[in-house]
Amino acid sequence: MITKSYIVKIRANISIYASQRTANIMDGKYKSIFKGKELDFEDLREYVVGDDIKDIDWKSSARSGSVLVKRCSAEKKHNIMFVLDTGKKMTAHTKAAQSKAETALMSMGTIAYLAQSNGDYVGAIYSKDNSYVMCPLKCGLNNLETILYNYERDIATGSLSIESILDHIGKTQKRKMILFVITDLAGMACVEEYTLKKLSHIHDVLFVNISDMDMTGPNLPNMPGTKPAADAYDWDHGCYIPGLIANDCQLQRLEQQIKTKIHTACIEKLKRHRISATTIDKVQEIPHKTIELLERHKYANVR
Repeated sequence: MITKSYIVKIRANISIYASQRTANIMDGKYKSIFKGKELDFEDLREYVVGDDIKDIDWKSSARSGSVLVKRCSAEKKHNIMFVLDTGKKMTAHTKAAQSKAETALMSMGTIAYLAQSNGDYVGAIYSKDNSYVMCPLKCGLNNLETILYNYERDIATGSLSIESILDHIGKTQKRKMILFVITDLAGMACVEEYTLKKLSHIHDVLFVNISDMDMTGPNLPNMPGTKPAADAYDWDHGCYIPGLIANDCQLQRLEQQIKTKIHTACIEKLKRHRISATTIDKVQEIPHKTIELLERHKYANVR
């Protein structure tokens, strides 16, 4: 199975120190809502398709006139849902000249691996063509392998935006979850304030921004195997960027200014809803960027 290589890579990329520290940060920091009689009663909510009929509170349902189920809480079990960006743009390269698809896969896989090691439920949702692919919340490495395999297979096929997927979650998912949104700058920019407000009211939301290579290429002349600026590829138009354009200093400065402006606006938008984010350029920095993201989220939500 293709994804077994990703599990091996993920294990190798997480140092013992990073793994323990990240696991400790995740352990018990969020209050997850899920079913179970042995747990503390939390509240009641309307029945949704997929709920266990044993959790229906018949007396409360009779009084209210609608079917209600009991929700219970625990300190250590989390429902972690990955919202994954797809499409041709995800087959491009990061600022550090690494594959965006590989970086997104490893980012998702690293967080999910730590979560499943903690006994949490892990699921994912992404776009394939004009529809949604939902990988239900489950435990275990086999579940993680399946999600990674399917995402790797479908990553170039999606046509729906991250905004569309998040809006779909807001309309269909009532169970409290921790949402890890793995996208790029364009994906962050397209998400509406209303959607963020609606989701953050129910769920914990965190963003992982997979960076994009500059128009001028990787700009890393001392790194073996990197391409010169003239070989930078424009995925939107399906052609290489002419060296005359890519090497224009004025255009280079303008590109950086625009990217910085968009990124700053996105971060400010997320902060207004107490949503933390991180930017990842290469696979090697995923463990410590994950730790920073979780710590930032923890303190951003201290009330």
